[in-house]
Amino acid sequence: MPEEILNDISHRRYNPLRGSWLLVSPHRTKRPWQGQQESPSKISLPEYDPSCYLCPGNKRAQGDVNPKYENAFVFVNDYSAVKESQAEYTQEGDPSDLSNLLLRAAPVTGKCYVLTFSSSHNLTLADLSPAQILPVINVWTSIYASHLSPSSPLSKIPLNLPAPTQMTEKPSAQYTWMQIFENKGAAMGCSNPHPHGQIWTTTGLPEEPAAELQQLIKYRKEHGGRNLLEDYAKLEVEKKERVVFENEGFLVVCPWWAVWPFEVMVVCKRHRRSLVDLSEQERKDFAEAIAEVTRRYDNLFETSFPYSSGIHQAPLEGTEEEINASHFHMHFYPPLLRSAAVRKFLVGYELMAEPQRDITPEQAAKRLREDCGGELYRKNLE
Repeated sequence: MPEEILNDISHRRYNPLRGSWLLVSPHRTKRPWQGQQESPSKISLPEYDPSCYLCPGNKRAQGDVNPKYENAFVFVNDYSAVKESQAEYTQEGDPSDLSNLLLRAAPVTGKCYVLTFSSSHNLTLADLSPAQILPVINVWTSIYASHLSPSSPLSKIPLNLPAPTQMTEKPSAQYTWMQIFENKGAAMGCSNPHPHGQIWTTTGLPEEPAAELQQLIKYRKEHGGRNLLEDYAKLEVEKKERVVFENEGFLVVCPWWAVWPFEVMVVCKRHRRSLVDLSEQERKDFAEAIAEVTRRYDNLFETSFPYSSGIHQAPLEGTEEEINASHFHMHFYPPLLRSAAVRKFLVGYELMAEPQRDITPEQAAKRLREDCGGELYRKNLE
């Protein structure tokens, strides 16, 4: 098999979702490892921390008091990266002037939210069951729906969310993009240990989703209306070697083009454009997929596994072509490489040339699939 040769030779892999390449050096994994080995780690945080800005009933930094919530709780970020209102800015002068050509700027407005996953200060997504993760997905869906443009075909889809799902007010302006994400762990810059994620809405389409959307549109045009990620999910289910987990609605896969050592993508098997397209059962399947990813991550090195994760879906406002080409999926980018203490850094060649990895996605998927299932490791620690 030609692909088996790739397990022993350096080669480049193409990422059709971004239109980019990366270098893979599998022979480097044969280097002897004499580095640090870690003992299983416990989470020593309390269930409730009176000094935590995110715990139920506590006062936040700006003076607002959190309600006595039980499941997911969302509020406008007290330190938002973008604001709904700000001073007006336009670039003036001759468009051919060097300053206007080379020193361009564009104002960005938006609204940012914080979403706690649970009332418990010490329970991460890995600790939660799919049923406990489902309220988080329901709030994501509610917030996304409330920010959709009235002109979007997605805004016409009736929501079937159980009560009580927390709702948010419609924004004062129409925004283009909503980025739902989580930075888990201090290694990823998380400033508060209470498990939570963020939701940023902004004017304009950011670089990463814009690059993906361009490729999704291109593929759809060139292949008779077929969808890139739907085709890719079918292919991975057939090949199986990069599959970590699957259920009826979702596939968890270490992508062929993964940059990070244990990077995974959670992709809807059928063409779904956004959260509001998901049926009740598909939301449950999505919750199960997230639970599987986060638990397997923690089991891999028996530690609370750091990562950045985020959802890519249809823009809040866009053309019919952009919305219908979108395909709902979630990225997980974790930095750990060999142990809880050894991280992968994107430095040197990766910054100056292109991304590079040693362990192949096939090797990473095998470990996550075969070695990391079952009960969360720390439930068996004394």
